[in-house]
Amino acid sequence: MKICIVKLSAMGDIIHAMVVLQFIKKQIPDCQIDWIVEDSFRDILENNPNIDNILPVNLKSIKKNIFNIFRQKDILNNYAKNKYHIVIDAQGLIKSALVSKIIGNKLVGSKIIGFDKESIREKYASWLYTDTVNIGYEKNVIDRNIKVMCESIGVQVQKEDILNKEPFLYFYNCDFSNLLSDEKKNILFVVGASRQNKIYPKEKFLELSLKLDENIIVVWANDEEKNTAEFLKQNNKEIKVSEKLSIDNLKCLISKCDLVIGADTGPTHMAWALNTASITIFGNTPENRNTYITPINKVVKSKSDVNPLKLDYNDFTIRDIEAVEILKLSKEILQ
Repeated sequence: MKICIVKLSAMGDIIHAMVVLQFIKKQIPDCQIDWIVEDSFRDILENNPNIDNILPVNLKSIKKNIFNIFRQKDILNNYAKNKYHIVIDAQGLIKSALVSKIIGNKLVGSKIIGFDKESIREKYASWLYTDTVNIGYEKNVIDRNIKVMCESIGVQVQKEDILNKEPFLYFYNCDFSNLLSDEKKNILFVVGASRQNKIYPKEKFLELSLKLDENIIVVWANDEEKNTAEFLKQNNKEIKVSEKLSIDNLKCLISKCDLVIGADTGPTHMAWALNTASITIFGNTPENRNTYITPINKVVKSKSDVNPLKLDYNDFTIRDIEAVEILKLSKEILQ
């Protein structure tokens, strides 16, 4: 059986979909699983033994130059020559549905599976599937992935299976002796996020770092995050700031830490994927939808009510969460 999964972006969404691969391969060991992804996110999939082929696209380039649509169409038509028996759109967008349609049109009788119109925001996407599944958009994203990627092909996955999962991010081992401590717990701060209202204040990260008598490491991915890291270092000389890391090195570093603290963003979700302890800080996004809580993966949520169907981008209540709340949870996890 040849299966093609379409999950184009973003990092956290891809991670939450990847978790099911180990269960598909266990129950259908002779299947081929290929994955179509935006090229900028392919590194998160690299080295995964449950993925046979990573198939990159650059649909984002079409926004800069409309004529790139022809180049991307040629790439997809080439991938379609693999003649997949099953194509699964785990994204639920019109663009991912179109990709799935192109990929699945080369083999008579192939199935193109996606969410039905009641389960996604871009409802017209459902018109392009041969088979659909129903699960509320507000439901947990991992449960949604199980529904569309596993149950649709007869693979059974229970919540206990997810809680007892094997780590599923893979990397080449790196030397981080300059950042890690043998004497203290290693705590990684993820100080950025994709939107301003998902970012925890640097002043409160500083307060937390001063109250934690542990080895604090700060990672960053852009100039704004680097400035935050430098602010923390200037005000707490004990903090260690990493160089800009590749995705592979970030996976490796997170796997070696005792605790990761950050917002609802890709690197924080990496900790969950690697079975590393974590605290995810939620403001305007729903904690019950965007992660699985485990004995070592906890959440802190602001007091705002969140509607997953209509996020409030003017909700900055993440800034109201006190550092002492995160401190208390950190000590509980690390004890």
